Amino acid sequence: MEREGARCSAGGRGKAGVVCEKHAVRSRLSARFVQPACSHPYCAFPLNKRELCVWSPAGQPLRLLGHQHSVSALSFGNKTEPLLVCSASRERVIVWNLAECARKEQEGITPQGIIIGTLLGIVLYVRFSPDDQQVAVCAENRIYVLSAKNEAILAELNGHLAPVTAAEFCTWRRNVLISVSEDRSFKVWDYSTGLLIYQSGVLTAAFPLLSLLIDEENKQIITGCGDGQLRIFSLITDHNYRCVARIDLKKEQEKFCNKIWKSGKESGERQSNSKLCKTDSVRPEGPVETSLSVLLIEHCDYSECFCNEENIPYTLNTSYFWIGTSTGLLIINLTTFELEAFLCYKDYSGLSIQFAASCALTKKTVNGKVLCLITSMFEDVIAVLEVNLPALMRSQHSGIFIRASEKSLSVIARCSLLPESPLCKGLNKNKKESSRKTLGVKSTVKDQPLVFHYKIKSSGYTAAPRMTMFSPNTNLKKNYISKQKTSVECTRKEYPLESFPPINREREISVTCKPTPIFCIQYSGDGEQLACGLVDKTILIFNANLTKTCNVFSGHDGAVNSVGWSHDKKRLVSASEDRTVRVWSVCKNEPALILGNGMFRKAIRFVQFYFMDTFILLCCGAEFHLLSFHVDTTKDDLKQYKQRIFCKLIQKFPMASTMEITSLSAVNDFYSYIVLTAGSNRALEVFDLNEGRSKAVIPEVHTRSVHQICQNKGSAFSTQQPEAYNLFVTTAVGDGIKLWDLRTLRCERRFEGHSSRCYPCGIAVSPCGRFIASGSEDKCAYIYEMHSSTFLHKLGGHRECVVNVGFSPSSPQEIESVETFIPKLKMMLQ
Repeated sequence: MEREGARCSAGGRGKAGVVCEKHAVRSRLSARFVQPACSHPYCAFPLNKRELCVWSPAGQPLRLLGHQHSVSALSFGNKTEPLLVCSASRERVIVWNLAECARKEQEGITPQGIIIGTLLGIVLYVRFSPDDQQVAVCAENRIYVLSAKNEAILAELNGHLAPVTAAEFCTWRRNVLISVSEDRSFKVWDYSTGLLIYQSGVLTAAFPLLSLLIDEENKQIITGCGDGQLRIFSLITDHNYRCVARIDLKKEQEKFCNKIWKSGKESGERQSNSKLCKTDSVRPEGPVETSLSVLLIEHCDYSECFCNEENIPYTLNTSYFWIGTSTGLLIINLTTFELEAFLCYKDYSGLSIQFAASCALTKKTVNGKVLCLITSMFEDVIAVLEVNLPALMRSQHSGIFIRASEKSLSVIARCSLLPESPLCKGLNKNKKESSRKTLGVKSTVKDQPLVFHYKIKSSGYTAAPRMTMFSPNTNLKKNYISKQKTSVECTRKEYPLESFPPINREREISVTCKPTPIFCIQYSGDGEQLACGLVDKTILIFNANLTKTCNVFSGHDGAVNSVGWSHDKKRLVSASEDRTVRVWSVCKNEPALILGNGMFRKAIRFVQFYFMDTFILLCCGAEFHLLSFHVDTTKDDLKQYKQRIFCKLIQKFPMASTMEITSLSAVNDFYSYIVLTAGSNRALEVFDLNEGRSKAVIPEVHTRSVHQICQNKGSAFSTQQPEAYNLFVTTAVGDGIKLWDLRTLRCERRFEGHSSRCYPCGIAVSPCGRFIASGSEDKCAYIYEMHSSTFLHKLGGHRECVVNVGFSPSSPQEIESVETFIPKLKMMLQ
């Protein structure tokens, strides 16, 4: 059977125009485990025992004869002029020049290739070197490096305990070859000397490694396993081939399908979108396929298709990859390790093959389309598919990201306060007082004239009222003047945008005589002071260089869970296990305000000042509270009995479908309406307090509950890029660190680099917006570059688990401030 012409999937469950079958042929021999090859616009596959077919949609297939046994592996070269193809069987390995073969066939001469190897054994995989000068041949348990010009064995690599399934040349390290095998390990070779540089342990329990790709941009290798697991290893010298990430394709596919199904349900498109997901392989409810072998890992030319698309998510400096499995094709974002789209063969009734045994893809897209060559698992059928990448993305992302762009969420306020906003309830009194102070007069002139007409200039009604703009106080003491000067100098400090992360430890202190866990740390806005909440019910305030204790606050009856500085650095708010919140004046040891006495039913996990110190935000159970407060500690002999301290509950905001809010974050450095909450249900919810309601929910932010949310608060106005404020970071114990964009509700990057089985705990963003720091269970702190997710430094020296970190807002050029980036306090888990 051989079928020419395009055959679209009309009448199928999938979207029309996404995939089209361009060519299908029934081979005379089993092509089930053959390595096919694609290089646009050519596809190479065996037809029968001796015949090799090179197919192109533009012309007649090129049939090549030269093998005596069945062809088991094929590969195209990396250069287009000349374009080479290598074919291998058990008795010989041949390199063909396609241009010469096509010319000889037109002249009526039988095309011939160059035999570069004979009697090597059963060949499972072949691959050209980057310059097409060598060919790596995986024959049974050995790897041969052959010359592509003549019959010469350059190297023989022997060390695997089972058949080698794939091998790739490293493009940036000369003479380095990496291989994977059915023995469930990968090895790094120097094929010029034949030495083994590195060998991994056994990666899987019972499934072989089937595929391999080297990511030159990120200096990583990606391995695919027979159980649907992707493992990514770093090839950076200092990382020692550390496992960066592990992706379970079954779970990612099911999670992505649930996201599409829920988005279709919310937007009224449930019927159309659910058809895409309710297949036997992936459903919102029910089991997933038990087998999802990773047959292929290939680069995806994502940027060429979507850099100008408005409704398709695209991020610069992001790598995307095709994953070919037995049931379909998937697109993985290697920056976030998440699924972007998938194509299931069973969803398209017009396709000849529903389960694939092998797969090949073209690297480059032409008009947004790629060629995919697959062989059938149960029949001797080979098919060439044309996949429309933009159509595939639009069919699955239209319900998610179009609505996300319509919401246009932003941390920076884009409109004035609404009259019915909960924030107006606590601002009415403050607005009147601030307006009077701004005018500088006790009474205003009435709008209508009393005696003269308003057009008569001599009446004086057209002139602005006189007001006292500034009245200097000359009776200041010298000490007060000196304090004012120093405070002004401190406020004028600007954090250098080109600063480097700290790598040296400057100072370490013990906060108590006996080991006491520290639950939270928080810098003041000017970076001059550091507050620590301890499990022994106390709060300690240190100066920035950690040389002395400035103050000690005691009064809580339980461990201090959270501390927060006010914007003016004059007050501190704390929350405790005793279900109370206390507001402290930095200059005094007694609390200025105590909230408790049965006011809260559960312990308060997080508290902070909000809306430029106008409100207090705290989370208790499955809801967070918006409190309006006023603290006036000045003494007035005439009004000494008048109450000048009050606190009022404005509104409670419940988080949907969760038992407890695990983290909360809001900006207090400027007026912002957005509050971020994360719950025990692993979701993140965005609240707009101007409207007083929830605006968006991001389900399954991490595989575990979010431990901490940290917003990028320092880089917006300093770099003249206000959109940087819409970036925030989340971390979950056991699931790494993720960078999110509030405008698109998408994960932009994922940060990996911690030691194996050592999970990140606390996170912090540097004021310059360039670095992210995290604590870890391995008694170290890690620093990453924010916009490239590059691991920079590992800071050791701690004696216990580092549960919290913090960047100093002050200048890192001062010697005393270097240590304050990651304070070397004895931090331990409870």
